[in-house]
Amino acid sequence: MRLSTQIKPISYLKTHAAEIVRNLAKEGETMIITQNGEAKVVLPDIKSFEQTQETMALLKILALGSRQIEAGQVQLASDVMQHIREGNKKR
Repeated sequence: MRLSTQIKPISYLKTHAAEIVRNLAKEGETMIITQNGEAKVVLPDIKSFEQTQETMALLKILALGSRQIEAGQVQLASDVMQHIREGNKKR
């Protein structure tokens, strides 16, 4: 993808919306829409958007895990497994 070919003014979006949607879906590329010469909006295809959302969710999980480690809110895996085994014996 050449980013320079994917930068369009808002007037182009207004007059070619259906074509843009078809191309985004088909090519899987991102389009940048400008207004008054400044980039204002990024239009990704749905697959790229979903991948970005999944990546953000994973990064949030990793950040939460790092904060828990820093705060000492961790347990050894062997202790957790022992606790699970003891719980299963009681049943």
